Amino acid sequence: MTEGYIVDPFGIENESMRIISEELGGKSWEEPLNSIIKRCIHTTADFDYADIVTCSEGAAERGVELLCSGADIVTDTMMAASGINKRKLAEYGGKVHCFMADEDVAKEAKERGITRAMVCMEKASKMGKEMVYVIGNAPTALIRLEELMREGRVSPGLIIGVPVGFVNVVESKELIMESGAPYIVSRGRKGGSNVAATICNALLYARGR
Repeated sequence: MTEGYIVDPFGIENESMRIISEELGGKSWEEPLNSIIKRCIHTTADFDYADIVTCSEGAAERGVELLCSGADIVTDTMMAASGINKRKLAEYGGKVHCFMADEDVAKEAKERGITRAMVCMEKASKMGKEMVYVIGNAPTALIRLEELMREGRVSPGLIIGVPVGFVNVVESKELIMESGAPYIVSRGRKGGSNVAATICNALLYARGR
């Protein structure tokens, strides 16, 4: 039944990466950006990521250093949290936090007439430790995060900003790219929680699985 098909998980991944490299015409980038871009393409089957993934100088390397030194991650969706390799992160001493389902967050967001994602960023800013902020869905999270930075209330170790959609998406990414914080973003409308998790995992795997 499976004759002629690749069914081994590692074999599938290796063949996928071979095809991606071939279709990129041999184009590559310095690590860990190379792995980030190719894993984004692998996750989405969208070669636009070769052009739209961008990062500030040294940001990808900083992400590896932070995550491999026990930094925590805060994200705006349970989907992204589910996709991040928490076992690998725990090996380095880090944890993933997502406050979107917290009752206090929902209550405050409703009272103030703002998104839960914005309140989540405020809650994360009070944790008192350097964090990697991973935003794959809510551009308002990036907007509030940039405001918190200007107010001197938070200094992110790294921002992975890849929300997807049509409203506030492009603008929020531009805000982060102009904020002075280390960033990895996907320019334009494309992104998503799966892409956010993929980028985190690429950083986590940079020193081997």
